[in-house]
Amino acid sequence: MDRGTVGSASRGRLHVEIRHHGASAVVTVAGELDHHTADLLRESLEGCVDDGYARLVVDCSRLEFMDSTGLNVLLGARLKAEAEGGGVHLVEMQPVVARVFEITGAEAVFTVHDSLDAALAD
Repeated sequence: MDRGTVGSASRGRLHVEIRHHGASAVVTVAGELDHHTADLLRESLEGCVDDGYARLVVDCSRLEFMDSTGLNVLLGARLKAEAEGGGVHLVEMQPVVARVFEITGAEAVFTVHDSLDAALAD
């Protein structure tokens, strides 16, 4: 059941929206994820897990840039979600963002989907 957007926040160049779809929290990230903006996403993802949504679907379709700090936020969220029986699913990564995962090998520890529908059906 999609309850619409239940949370939305912006910090500088990053905007995060959260909505719930069944047992999943869909976290849409737009803008630039770096050491200046990473806390906003960290707080949002941790809040979802704390609220009982251990299955995190991160929609990266509007994420224009991500550095190693952003990658660390996602890795930390993955550990927290998995500890609660869930996980982090990444959706529609732009080439510049996907490259960070490819270079670091982090793509091997995340489930990556081509579309939001595919992530929600998984």
